[in-house]
Amino acid sequence: MPDTRRTDLVLLIVAMVWGSSYLTAKNATEVAPVLVVLFLRYLLSALAGMPLVPALARRRQVPWTREEIRIGSVLGLTQTAVLVLEMYGVAHTSAANAGLLISLTLVITPLLDRSGGRGRVPPRFFLAAGVCVVAVGLLTSVHGLHTPGVGDVLMLAAAVVRAVHVALVGRLTSGRALRPLQLTSVQTVVGAVLCLAPAAVSGRAAVAHITAGTWAQLAYLALFCSVFAFIAQTWAIQRTSASRASLLLGTEPVWAAAIGIGIGGERLTVLAALGAVLMVAGTYWGQAIEQAHRTAQGATAPGTTAEETTAEEPGRDGTSPATTPVGA
Repeated sequence: MPDTRRTDLVLLIVAMVWGSSYLTAKNATEVAPVLVVLFLRYLLSALAGMPLVPALARRRQVPWTREEIRIGSVLGLTQTAVLVLEMYGVAHTSAANAGLLISLTLVITPLLDRSGGRGRVPPRFFLAAGVCVVAVGLLTSVHGLHTPGVGDVLMLAAAVVRAVHVALVGRLTSGRALRPLQLTSVQTVVGAVLCLAPAAVSGRAAVAHITAGTWAQLAYLALFCSVFAFIAQTWAIQRTSASRASLLLGTEPVWAAAIGIGIGGERLTVLAALGAVLMVAGTYWGQAIEQAHRTAQGATAPGTTAEETTAEEPGRDGTSPATTPVGA
C-alpha cells in the first residue's frame, strides 16, 4: 500500500475511534462528573503508555529525549484544553450547535498550518472545508439550532484550540526525530496532572460508585480513544500536512452517526444521509486540492526536481522515512 494511502487509512481509523467515543463518553459522564472522567481517562492512558516506552525502546536508546518531553508537554496542554472545552461545551449546548461549531476547525487549521514551509493553501481548499461544515450542519440539524449561549462559546473556543493543537503537532514535529509513543505518554501524564486537582474537588466520592461497566468504558476511552488514537494521529501528521489531516479527521461525525445507528439505535434521517455524503465528498475534494498544492510547491522550489519532489512526498517533514525514527 502506498505511503499516502496508508497515512490516510490511519487517520480514518482514528476518526472512527473518536466517533465511537461520543456514545462511550456520554454514558460515562452520566455516572461521574466530566473532570473525573477526564482524569481517569488520562490516568489509565498514562498507566498503559508509560511502561511501553522503556519496554519497546531500542538498545542504547534513551526512553525519552529532552525534546520529546518539552514538545510533549506543550501538546499535552493544548490537548487537555481541547477535551475540557469540548466536554463542557457539549453539556451546555445542543448536539447540532456543538457539531457545527467544532467543525470550524477545518477552516481555522489551514490558516495556522505552516509545517513544511508549503505556504497558504489555495482558495479552493476552503470551499472543500465549507462543504464539510455544511455536512456537519446537516448531520446534526435534526436536533435544531438555538440562540448562541455559553456552550456555543465553549465549542467555538474548542474549535480554535483544536486547530492550534493540530497545527502545533505538524509544526513542532516537522523535521525532528520524535517518536509518537514517547510524545503521547508525556501528553497523558500532563493531562492527568492538570485534571487531578479539579477532579479531586468535584467528584472524589463519585469514583467509589463507578460500576464495572463504566470502568470498561473508561478503559476504552483511555486505550483506544487516547493511547492508540493520539499515537496514530501524531504518526500520520508527521507524514502529511495538518490541513489534510484535519479534513480526514473531519469524517468523525460520519462515524459517530454510523455507530449511533448501529449500536445506539438512532434513526438515519434524509438530512443526515445527505450530510454523510457531503462530508465524504468534501474530505476527498480537499485531499486532492491539498496534495496537488504540496506537489506544485515542491516542484517549484529552487533546485528541486520532479524526481526529488516525488521522493520527498512520503515524508511530510522532508526527511527520509527510512531514517526518521517514528516508532518506539
